[in-house]
Amino acid sequence: MAAYRKGAIPQSIDQTLEMLAAGNYLAGRSLATVLFLSLKMKRPLFLEGEAGVGKTEIAKVLAHALDRPLIRLQCYEGLDIASAVYEWNYPAQMLEIRLAEAAGTTDRDRIESDIFSDRYLIRRPVLQALSSPDGRAPVFLIDELDRTDEAFEAFLLEVLSDFQVTVPELGTIRAAEPPIVIITTNRTREVHDALKRRCLYHWVDYPKAEQELEIIRRKVPGCNETLSQQIVAYVQRLRTLDLFKNPGVAETIDWATALTELDRTGLDPETVSDTLGTLLKYQDDIARIEGGEGRKLLDEVKSELRTAV
Repeated sequence: MAAYRKGAIPQSIDQTLEMLAAGNYLAGRSLATVLFLSLKMKRPLFLEGEAGVGKTEIAKVLAHALDRPLIRLQCYEGLDIASAVYEWNYPAQMLEIRLAEAAGTTDRDRIESDIFSDRYLIRRPVLQALSSPDGRAPVFLIDELDRTDEAFEAFLLEVLSDFQVTVPELGTIRAAEPPIVIITTNRTREVHDALKRRCLYHWVDYPKAEQELEIIRRKVPGCNETLSQQIVAYVQRLRTLDLFKNPGVAETIDWATALTELDRTGLDPETVSDTLGTLLKYQDDIARIEGGEGRKLLDEVKSELRTAV
């Protein structure tokens, strides 16, 4: 099989793995398989998993590898059509009306036709994804869909079914080529089955120790090897505890970067305590690890690594 060529849709699972690795994203074969099928079948890919495990990064790496624009719809509670799809530039429309009146124009149909033309339409992410100007389908990232309400989810279901949006004043805008859709959710609520049925699904889990160590080597190349091993072993053990929020890969990278900036070559209780804010984001979790449990965890990590050597 030929090597992957940047800008081209991968033609095999191995090429998909190669494409992701070229973007410093280390994926398992199951993820590469579902991503390959999503691209070949032109179906949205629904990625579920804890925050910080790298779901959003997949869309970024994909857009870069395929040389496509990345259009991101960041979801939040109360997201509406005006923010997600389109709205009219009302100040510019009012100015146009005033200028027409000042010029003595009385043809209301002509004024209406002018102000509801494409040049006054503000395209938000959904409409941008459906009407890419160069005709090349973008990568459309719908990030943290679970933060929206069910009404918006129902609207999105219609968009993903036909890849079109109706603007009453202009008519139906249909994608010349359907965008490559990546949907992520942190599972703060269940997304309706009707939307999931239109997608291919994959659960993105925390990486295993060997994979996370390789991620540190790639993302924080200045990090000492001993320190990298200790960081990964410590984080892996943290995730076995009953914390309010387990650290994700993003936090592991941040911690490794912070410790490298501090010129540390290994973990010690004081360093761990001083830098926990880059790894854990809730005070109850930090207070717990700052106590005796954190020191015990560090002793176990160092003992485990000595035994491995």
